[in-house]
Order: sequence, then C-alpha cells, then structure tokens
Amino acid sequence: MMVTKGRINVKIDPKCWLNNAISNSGLRVIELTPEIAMESCNLPGGFHKDPADRIIVATARTHNLTLLTKDRKIIEYPHVKAIW
Repeated sequence: MMVTKGRINVKIDPKCWLNNAISNSGLRVIELTPEIAMESCNLPGGFHKDPADRIIVATARTHNLTLLTKDRKIIEYPHVKAIW
C-alpha cells in the first residue's frame, strides 16, 4: 500500500520482491479458503469487527497455529493462541 500511495519508492517490483521474500524465507503462504472465510464470520466470544484481524484469527484457528503479534486485541482474545 505504501508503494501504491507513493509513500515509499522501491527499486524492485513489489510483487517480485514478495515472491522472492517468500521463496527465500522458508515461509508457507496459506490460501484464504471458504472455511477460513466462514470461520472469520463466526468467531466465538464477540471478537472485534476488523475484517483483516478476523481473517488472521480465523486462519490461525483453522490451522491450529499460534500467532506472533503485538496486537492486544488478538493476544487477549481467548479463542486463539497468540504470543508476543
């Protein structure tokens, strides 16, 4: 978004940079599936309304992952494993 908005300039195409960063890091990209999308709409316990946070939490819950985040709303949400 910062490149798109002109806030930063980069020497390499952002899509190319992202693909290189992912392939060279050993990280795995998890696709947004219908199951994750539905889970994001049905999180237990009244999680807040931010759609990006809901998808992040739903992805972690669906794949039984621990989130590494500084976001207090996610850390304090009792229905997902999160640490910082």
